[in-house]
Amino acid sequence: MGLVIPDYGLLFWMVLTFLIVMFILKKFAWRPILSSLKEREDSIENALESAKKARDEMGKLQADNEKVLAEARNERNEMLKEAKEVKQNIIQEAKGAATKEAEKIIESARQEIQNEKTAAINEMKESIASLSVQIAEKILKKQLDDPAKQKDLMNQYLKNIKLN
Repeated sequence: MGLVIPDYGLLFWMVLTFLIVMFILKKFAWRPILSSLKEREDSIENALESAKKARDEMGKLQADNEKVLAEARNERNEMLKEAKEVKQNIIQEAKGAATKEAEKIIESARQEIQNEKTAAINEMKESIASLSVQIAEKILKKQLDDPAKQKDLMNQYLKNIKLN
């Protein structure tokens, strides 16, 4: 029962031993323990600051990445818009060129038709004139076979001519 209820002597020696151990710990172990705790605290604090800086940097990088992506999207949209405009211009130019070419072909065909029409009319006039001359020649030959008819025809022409 001595251990449950200590004597004053035991209590004295326990306190004395505690104080000696405390003094020795303070003298030799307390500073290294505190300095290693301080180093540990500093390293944890530095790691937290580094993590915070890294997180901030990551946020900035993410914002920069989003900005770059937005610029790339805008640039892509601009390029698509320009490509559509170029396509429309090419289509319009092709339509215009095709229209001009069609008009040239139509005008050329009209001109060719007009030339052929004029040539056909001239050919018909020549044919009609030739036929008229042939018919007149045959009629005159038939009428001029007889000398009496020739004299009558000349008299008739002379009557029609008025002398001044």
